[in-house]
Amino acid sequence: MIHIASAIHAFTQGAQEDGTNAGEGLSVLQTFTYFFVAPVALFLVISLLSYVATGDRKKKSKNDSVITSID
Repeated sequence: MIHIASAIHAFTQGAQEDGTNAGEGLSVLQTFTYFFVAPVALFLVISLLSYVATGDRKKKSKNDSVITSID
């Protein structure tokens, strides 16, 4: 049992590079902002920009049909 405990301790210590210490953890608000709000906001901004850049350039009249007109 002691061998398993020492192996686990060595594994956790070996995962860190020399001279590094873990910093402070993130608060709930920071975690929510960094991993939910920021990606969703970036997605919405990129979606809006691509929609504006590739949106319809002309207005179609009610008489236009796929069968009777070629775009």
